[in-house]
Amino acid sequence: MSQTHYIKPGRLDTIINSSIAWLARRGISLMGTAELSVRGRTSGEWRSIPVNPLPYEGGPYLISARGHSQWVRNLRAAGSGRLQLGRKTQHFSAVELADEEKPTLLRTYLERWGWEVGRFFGDVNAKSTDEELLAAAHKHPVFRITVTD
Repeated sequence: MSQTHYIKPGRLDTIINSSIAWLARRGISLMGTAELSVRGRTSGEWRSIPVNPLPYEGGPYLISARGHSQWVRNLRAAGSGRLQLGRKTQHFSAVELADEEKPTLLRTYLERWGWEVGRFFGDVNAKSTDEELLAAAHKHPVFRITVTD
């Protein structure tokens, strides 16, 4: 199981992410987006990216469609971050889930946002079996977040 799976954003993805983050900072959420900010593991500076927080039992959850990205590595190191939508900022603590806990969450995430992020999941989609989702789970970190303020 590779811990290094990561699909780096291309130039167009970076432009789109910047636009979505700009909207989130102004209170406009596209299909549930918010801006995630996490302190950099080396610099200590805040790093931000738009995400789709998944509301689900015991959640919300953050799922990395692209894999073990920079925000994932920073969140592992920091253990906390913040979500912003307009003037509303929620600070949170995060716990990474084990692969065995991910299939239902990955399915729910793909049901809601598969049209947007499905290309990062390869052959796995919302209709995949639990076994297929479990086999792909190591590629997609999942964090349960708990709002702290």
